[in-house]
Amino acid sequence: MAGPAAQSPMKLVALQLLLWHSALWMVQEAAPLGPASSLPQSFLLKCLEQVRKVQGHGTELQEKLTGCLRQLHSGLFLYQGLLQTLEGISPELAPTVDMLCLDIADFATTIWQQMEELGTAPALQPTRGATPALPSAFQRRVGGLLVASHLQSFLELVHRVLRHLAQP
Repeated sequence: MAGPAAQSPMKLVALQLLLWHSALWMVQEAAPLGPASSLPQSFLLKCLEQVRKVQGHGTELQEKLTGCLRQLHSGLFLYQGLLQTLEGISPELAPTVDMLCLDIADFATTIWQQMEELGTAPALQPTRGATPALPSAFQRRVGGLLVASHLQSFLELVHRVLRHLAQP
């Protein structure tokens, strides 16, 4: 179940991205646009080179972050489908599986919305492929165990990545 503690790392990353965007916007607004004829040519060329270098690093960082967000969304989307195959696993586990499905769907939506805000979302949302059929109760229980185990590992990795991204 995703509570405030589970959502805080993602909110922290989103807040940091928003603050960075706001700070960059203010810097862009403050940039001088008037003539710079009194500045030495060598200084201007050096500054232009540094701008190109910083832009290149910024582009590389954005590409890596975009790839990270896409992989995160794809993984959540996959687990969302796998969890749906577990419907009817048992009456005792049904509420937990339903809540987990909702939490994963909310998390995937949050990631997708962030990609849209950054302008890095693919043109189309992914479509779900065929999910395995688990006709018997035994198969659903075994499938549930495997899905839960792999989902836990995936979420631990996601947590480490998001914690790393949240560091200053």
